[in-house]
Amino acid sequence: MVAPVRPLGGGRRERNGVLADRAIPVLKGALRRLWLDIPGGLTWGGSGGLLGALAMHPILTELLSKGPVITDGAWGTELQKAGMPLGEFPDAWNLKAPDRVGAVARAYVQAGSRVILTNTFGANRLRLADAGLVDQVAAINTAGVQISKAAAAGRALVFASMGPSGKMLLTGEVTPVMLREAFAEQARILAAAGADGLVVETMADLSEARAAVEAAKETGLPVVACMVYDSGRLKDRTMMGTRPEEAANALAQSGADVIGANCGQGVEGFVAIAGRLRAATSLPVWIKANAGLPEYVDGNAVYRTTGEQFASFLEPLIMAGADFVGGCCGTRPEFVAELSRALATLPPKGGIDGRGPAH
Repeated sequence: MVAPVRPLGGGRRERNGVLADRAIPVLKGALRRLWLDIPGGLTWGGSGGLLGALAMHPILTELLSKGPVITDGAWGTELQKAGMPLGEFPDAWNLKAPDRVGAVARAYVQAGSRVILTNTFGANRLRLADAGLVDQVAAINTAGVQISKAAAAGRALVFASMGPSGKMLLTGEVTPVMLREAFAEQARILAAAGADGLVVETMADLSEARAAVEAAKETGLPVVACMVYDSGRLKDRTMMGTRPEEAANALAQSGADVIGANCGQGVEGFVAIAGRLRAATSLPVWIKANAGLPEYVDGNAVYRTTGEQFASFLEPLIMAGADFVGGCCGTRPEFVAELSRALATLPPKGGIDGRGPAH
């Protein structure tokens, strides 16, 4: 039985619609939780239905209508395997070696990624200036999207990567205005090049992450916002001390459409993080874990976790609340293939609390 809804505040209207602004997010969250509790999902008027209309960007509604989404894996380590010298700026390869960058993207699509990223993680003007490439902001970002779109060939969506500036607000290396302008410029270029979404990732400073999200939202594309939880006794805080719950709330307030975590630790540590993010937000949850922590052999980073071991955590991650699952440092196309196989073995949507794939 559903209890009658009493008008908030006795039916009073607060000035400038503040009361409505507070009520709408609550309603959206309730609808999403209801959808997760109903076998087959809540539908009304087509794919995604009422939930999609009220709570999610249409691109996300369509993606998630088929159940959890497998994304891609690492790019930097794959480019190094393809011959990129240590110390070279990876994003510059969009212009120097687009065929090799494209081969990485194609390998992930062939392995089963439904969303792939772009080789633009460091392509904001602040990072590019340090590399002597600031005059190539537009060229590098545009090429990054075009390479991934060509590799996807309609089989996957392309969410463009936006990483941190490499500067610290705390020390005064950069100002909030400088950050906002740099991220806004990058986001506009990525959107104009044809990206289907934007992923603000590997963020340690919540203020910087919020600046990037707010800038990215101006494009109208769906925005994923990810922090790195690699600090504290339980590795459940960012380097700056931010907990998952705090990040989820702040990033949602800044307009993020998806809340997530990437990098920083092996996949076993992400189950608890996924659960805490799910408890803190009604938005979809994005998880991209490392293949463990690297060991250095003859100066090269070696990751010991296998694709099969990594994929064994797929069901626990989904049960904890993850909607998007992929890999970060050290993960390869084989990891995505194992994740895809593991997903295909899970019960249909509704079989595990409404969180499995739609067969």
